[in-house]
Amino acid sequence: MTDHMIESWQQLLEDVKACRQCQADLPFEPRPILQFDPRARILLAGQAPGRITHERGIPFDDPSGERLRAWLGLDRQQFYDPSKLAILPMGFCYPGRGRSGDLPPRPECALRWREPLMEQLTQLRMILLLGKYAQDYHLQDRRSLSERVADWKEAASTDRPQIICLPHPSPRNQHWIKQRPWFEAELLPWLRQQVASYL
Repeated sequence: MTDHMIESWQQLLEDVKACRQCQADLPFEPRPILQFDPRARILLAGQAPGRITHERGIPFDDPSGERLRAWLGLDRQQFYDPSKLAILPMGFCYPGRGRSGDLPPRPECALRWREPLMEQLTQLRMILLLGKYAQDYHLQDRRSLSERVADWKEAASTDRPQIICLPHPSPRNQHWIKQRPWFEAELLPWLRQQVASYL
């Protein structure tokens, strides 16, 4: 990687972190949270930072993150190595609280930043889409989240990068997981093996 290329993506990352486009629509001062390096082999595409993540400034530094790291078979050091794992939620700032949970990610974020960031990720071997918002953006089909996750074997056989759909690792999805024993019995062991091989 040339000095010019490094300067280019580092400037892009600084620009993202300085973004204040949605300031008037957010409950707190904007705090874009992501993890990014063009050398990353795996991309985690989620929804948007939650309240705890907003306060700590670290993606998935909460109970959902603990569950996600267990799903992937990674410790904190591996998970937070940006040269291995990029974390790009659909919205980089905490959107606020709604009636039944956090509000959807602000749409302006993906419109402005997602394509320039994705263009830099040329080494990806796997894209993990966590939850409906990331799946709708990247797949643009009419399947439900359950249908997308259930198609993991078909997705696993595709060319690189593999695109694997997962439910959000929130404890609120425990009922969904219990209703689908294949998720923990079949999908997760395969996923851990793939992640280990890529990293």
